[in-house]
Amino acid sequence: MKIEVVADASGTPVGVFTAAANEPETELIRPALDTIPEEVMLTDGVPVIADKSYDSDPLRQELADSGFTLLSPHRSNRTKEPTNDGRCMRRYTRRWIIERTMSWMHSFRRLFVRYEYYSFIYDGFIHLALALFTLSRF
Repeated sequence: MKIEVVADASGTPVGVFTAAANEPETELIRPALDTIPEEVMLTDGVPVIADKSYDSDPLRQELADSGFTLLSPHRSNRTKEPTNDGRCMRRYTRRWIIERTMSWMHSFRRLFVRYEYYSFIYDGFIHLALALFTLSRF
């Protein structure tokens, strides 16, 4: 099962989306960004920091149309012209924040091992863990 977590600059989770393991990451980022509550104020051009698996020009265009900027390094086998600006890619070094948030989730053994047969129960435990993280941050 794949877990897409949306976090702010301090690592506090603001959205989460789960899907089957056979779904590609490029199709999961849009529903994950849609889980951000309307109360969270987003400015135009908010950077979305992701790993190399999100390197897709149609995805970059789709997120740009929605007001996001995808910061993802290019894959090594890319055949098209590079589109990354080196100055913007300096923010990619902050990817450790979301990795830290994911490691906080794995501190719950029930999420790490996934004992549940039903996905909706597992999804509930993910939401519970992220709610506990959010409450502990304040």
